[in-house]
Amino acid sequence: MSTLHAGVFQCDGAGLTPSQRLEKLAHAIAGKGLDLVVCPELFLSGYNVGDELCSLAETADGPACAATAKLASATGTAIVAGLPEREGDEVYNTAICFDAKGRAIARHRKLAIPPGFERNWFTPGNTLTGFSLGGIRCALLICYDVEFPETVRAACQSGAEVIIAPTALGTQWDQVATCVIASRAFENGCYMLYANHAGREGDLDFAGLSCIVGPDGRDVARAGVAEQLVTATLDAGKVKAARERLPYMAELAALKPKLA
Repeated sequence: MSTLHAGVFQCDGAGLTPSQRLEKLAHAIAGKGLDLVVCPELFLSGYNVGDELCSLAETADGPACAATAKLASATGTAIVAGLPEREGDEVYNTAICFDAKGRAIARHRKLAIPPGFERNWFTPGNTLTGFSLGGIRCALLICYDVEFPETVRAACQSGAEVIIAPTALGTQWDQVATCVIASRAFENGCYMLYANHAGREGDLDFAGLSCIVGPDGRDVARAGVAEQLVTATLDAGKVKAARERLPYMAELAALKPKLA
């Protein structure tokens, strides 16, 4: 079975430029030998940056993305990083996976835009995003997307063994990090990589608590509230074993007629 050495980078990046954020990331992953690192939601621009979101928005081949691709290639590490992505008159809350050669192999536009300022800026995406890395099937979702059981279930029914979820979670929603993410992993027999910010940005205090949760719903690695890189080895064999032991997805089809 395939394995991935993965990391989640919980960054305190308030007030930093995209270049400075990438410098922090480069320092954090140096010498770690990671196959994959996941950064928080809107990592390249910052999340709670007000009107700067408009000026920081760029196309998927813009300068911040090019710099991220260069770092991925230089370190031999696939990087998931988010930005406000501009396409024509629309702006999307986007996360892109650059592989270890710096190629953009997946781009996800946030499906569920939560109540609040995001609805003033972002157009919702309209599709799930799956890709393979090191022989393991992954899916990209963003923050509020994973708070709906249906999105994670649909991604796993499409073959995902690992759900990658950049987020920007405030302290008032810490139960998402501590309870909801574990439930999503357990009920789907999948790994969850949940990457939050640290510190304070504008008037928003981030909860931290980034985590890697195993397919049994238990933490494999979890950050505190400060800036931190957490790492773990993801094992596709454990996904297979969890789904054989509790075949929720396979048995759902038989259950549906009884619920109708």
